[in-house]
Amino acid sequence: MASSVQTFDYIVVGAGSAGCVLANRLSESGRHRVLLLEAGPKDSNIWIHIPLGYAKLFTNPKVNWLYKTEPEPELTDRQIIQPRGKVLGGSSSINGLLYIRGQAQDFDHWRQLGNTGWGFDDVLPYFRKAEDQERGADDLHGAGGPLAVSDVSEPHPLCEAFIGAAEQAGFPRTEDFNGASQEGAGYFQLTARNGRRISTAAGYLRQARKRPNLTVATGALASRILFEGRRATGVDYRQDGDVHTAQANIEVIVAGGAFNSPQLLQLSGVGPAEHLRSLGIPVIADMPGVGADLQDHYQVRMQYRCTEPITMNDVVNSWHRRIGAGLRYIVSRKGMLTIGAGYAGAFLRTRPELETPDVQIHFIIFSAETTGANLHPFPGFIASVCQLRPESRGFVRIKSSDPAAPPAIQPHYLSSRFDRDTTLDGMKLLRNIMGQPAMQHYIAEERAPGAACTSDADLLAYARATGTTVFHPTSTCRMGSDPAAVVDERLRVHGLGGLRVIDASVMPTLVSGNTNAGIVMIAEKGADMILEDAKRPALAATG
Repeated sequence: MASSVQTFDYIVVGAGSAGCVLANRLSESGRHRVLLLEAGPKDSNIWIHIPLGYAKLFTNPKVNWLYKTEPEPELTDRQIIQPRGKVLGGSSSINGLLYIRGQAQDFDHWRQLGNTGWGFDDVLPYFRKAEDQERGADDLHGAGGPLAVSDVSEPHPLCEAFIGAAEQAGFPRTEDFNGASQEGAGYFQLTARNGRRISTAAGYLRQARKRPNLTVATGALASRILFEGRRATGVDYRQDGDVHTAQANIEVIVAGGAFNSPQLLQLSGVGPAEHLRSLGIPVIADMPGVGADLQDHYQVRMQYRCTEPITMNDVVNSWHRRIGAGLRYIVSRKGMLTIGAGYAGAFLRTRPELETPDVQIHFIIFSAETTGANLHPFPGFIASVCQLRPESRGFVRIKSSDPAAPPAIQPHYLSSRFDRDTTLDGMKLLRNIMGQPAMQHYIAEERAPGAACTSDADLLAYARATGTTVFHPTSTCRMGSDPAAVVDERLRVHGLGGLRVIDASVMPTLVSGNTNAGIVMIAEKGADMILEDAKRPALAATG
């Protein structure tokens, strides 16, 4: 059943890390009517707002798309979980809260690829504009922005031991992974404030929702983008069993993320023509790059039994410690409930001749067999290693014309020899750190891969059998000027009018670290470009 048609200036599809930023900035002046569509619900689940609550959201279908990859050939044909936020705030509402921008060289590389205006000096003002840095503003950081960035609530002896062990292995301690140099070991900063998660829904959308010119529709699944010729004019979406149509006077902005943005474009006839025709979808534009070039960080987790009962395992497995942790959180907003998906970590070079770090380590003060599983009944912790700039490339491709059907996701993890070699080097480097005196005091045993795993073949087999994603998919609607690129440097879809993509999918290459901060930056810069182009209609109309 169809309902009446509504008209807006801008339609933003996806209220995630980018979409909430866009909705705020585009509605800020009060001059434009903006519609924000979100397939999921409001962010009312209490576990969204407690930092450690991300562990409760891994398998919650109410706020998580719960995607999986296709069987991965290099990973013993395993299907790898691909959790994505389906809620206001998107993945910024369910992620591990780590605030990492990447290396300045990442963005300079984007510029070198031909993306004018995307070098580090170009994007730094947008990182600063977004940021409300607890430590205050300086040349690299901003204060007063919508996105709170805070230190961990307190140090931890295991984290101190890890940082000390990294120093003993020859790496520096760093106080700021987003400072002048990323290299070193230290504590992560989180997108949190006063012990509460600050997602983009909390930081950007909450204040904007009071504006009469912004309409936020939850439970609204976009089914296709509407076109007149080669210009996007609106969106059809499903809500409460009805099909609704929204028209856009100026632009449609797709902000569904690395999986859902190419999915919606393909459903709308923008993508690899032969594949779309095989599903009965009329082709608007033959663009093989839509859904191609999928990149992601692959991590290998090493498990340790701890010599002392000071881990999260010991809290979770004791009712009186759980109560104590809960009371401490309520009273002081400190303690175990305030930690993210990495308490401490490191960015390291596996070879001294490298210019910048090529692996990241997440140090986590709990242990479990797999991501989201119950914690071990003994004191334990985990350190994981991931390669920062993988060569492996995959794809996202719809399997059905039904917008509710999940797409095929195929990252092709470890398909590159370079990726396999770097992962092995990272595992050996991590073992070297864990073997230092500062860390050995706390290690009763390496449970996995275990002392018997010593050869390169054994380590690689372990990486293939147990590794998983770090949840950083990007580049499926890649920015560039080459024939496979999907958007230009102003994030307009090539060859189409009135249509942009603004989210992780436009990253030309994966940044060296966690992606959320970079996505917020892209949305801040993208919003400025949209508003600039609205003053020059001829420019906005071209793709």
